[in-house]
Amino acid sequence: MLNESSDEGLGSRAERKRAKLRAGLAASEPVVAVGAHDSMSARLIETHGFDAVWVSGFGVSAMAYGLPDLNLITMNETLDVTRRIESVTELPVVVDCDNGYGGLSNVVRTIVEFERAGIAAVCIEDNLFPKRNSLYPGQSKRDLVASTEQARRLKAAKAAQDTESFVLIARVEALIAGHGVEAACERAVAYSEAGADAILIHSKDKSLTEIEGFLEQWRATGISTPLVAVPTLFPDYTAKQLHGKGFSMVILANQPMRASVKAMEDTLVMLREEGKPAAADPHIAAVNHIFELVHTRESIEAEEVDEVH
Repeated sequence: MLNESSDEGLGSRAERKRAKLRAGLAASEPVVAVGAHDSMSARLIETHGFDAVWVSGFGVSAMAYGLPDLNLITMNETLDVTRRIESVTELPVVVDCDNGYGGLSNVVRTIVEFERAGIAAVCIEDNLFPKRNSLYPGQSKRDLVASTEQARRLKAAKAAQDTESFVLIARVEALIAGHGVEAACERAVAYSEAGADAILIHSKDKSLTEIEGFLEQWRATGISTPLVAVPTLFPDYTAKQLHGKGFSMVILANQPMRASVKAMEDTLVMLREEGKPAAADPHIAAVNHIFELVHTRESIEAEEVDEVH
């Protein structure tokens, strides 16, 4: 009975989050998701009024495991970090599951496991395993899964879902790989027809020329599947501006992670140079603020209430 009750509670909570995400994708304002690499960053994202939490392969690889974003972490390692993040926020959690960690069966299992864990959405890209991070500026080999095969994987993944509310986002890497706008649109159409609930289109073009070309061709298809943008490489555009161009969701993917690294580096330099905690204290969060963020007082009061009476 305990397990049944727990499952029902998880299902109800998950359904609320998924419904919230789906409503946001159809709303007149964009869904703005921000990248979390741990539970604390997820709490802060919710506190500051954003709509969803994005858990990226880049963030999990770099911050949880200290590894490059090259398909070195497993599905279970990503799921472990995601469960901790999901548990502390009432926001929908959207997880970057790279290319699904392998072939068709791996993609299907990824969708099944993340849905069972109560996650609102996952994103699956068409980079061939092992992937290369889309932001990496150096020369690297970029191969994509054939569009027909990727569509087959996405269709199988959707068929494996236990609920209709779980959201599958298909990420198109054709522009990153240099295949051009037409190829990107063809892939987006194929993935939408395979059942993807949203399409994430990625580009390194800061001028947005590629994106604008894609959007023009996409509009001509008449397909209403929501579009998702990750403006890391075209950062001057606001979420509202991108929504005006046709994006239903905007992901600010890695700014908290990068801010955390910069803050830690600056603090460590001060501590190394000054050799005393006081050098860093004016520039870092107070200990009491950390207590507040993790609800320390409330937990102590709950522990001690019976003792008082």
